[in-house]
Amino acid sequence: MSDGRRADARRNYAHILAVAEEEVAAHGSGASLEQIARTANVGSATVRRHFPTRRALLEAVSAKRIAALCARAVELTGEDDSRKALLTWLDEVVSYSVSARGLAAALAYDGPTHENSCSAAIEEAGDPLLRRAARDGVVAPETTVADLITLIVGIVLATEHYPDPAARADRLFRLAVAGLSPRDDHRSP
Repeated sequence: MSDGRRADARRNYAHILAVAEEEVAAHGSGASLEQIARTANVGSATVRRHFPTRRALLEAVSAKRIAALCARAVELTGEDDSRKALLTWLDEVVSYSVSARGLAAALAYDGPTHENSCSAAIEEAGDPLLRRAARDGVVAPETTVADLITLIVGIVLATEHYPDPAARADRLFRLAVAGLSPRDDHRSP
């Protein structure tokens, strides 16, 4: 199936994307576009033609993980316990975001003038889980998926330099879910 580009342009894009994935894995969202160009053995202009902004690069690098998280949300939608289904999915979003350097930055809200395809896809996928949990009375009805993703992005970005970012992010996520006040009916994710 053709996407309108010449075969050599598609190969070039795939090669640059593979190099970008390695660079983002190694250096996070601040990976150097110039280093990507050098490693891919292309000019900086070629990289920028394929990825005009850092956001475009991060979204492309994160596309497979975003698709997997969206598919997982669909799988969990039919679970009996709507709270558990939502928290399982959110926990996986946290885990993916910690392990996939650059994913949290790709999900970060960039202001009203920028379309964020990663956030839009995640919000659309998570909405049925959240609506069902709200309908069941296990999540505050005013909560949005955008709220939850913003919370996760904040946790992941705040913990990325800890010696064990996954453990720290998990702890903070669980604290956010449980709330600050001890309760007799306390349920952890």
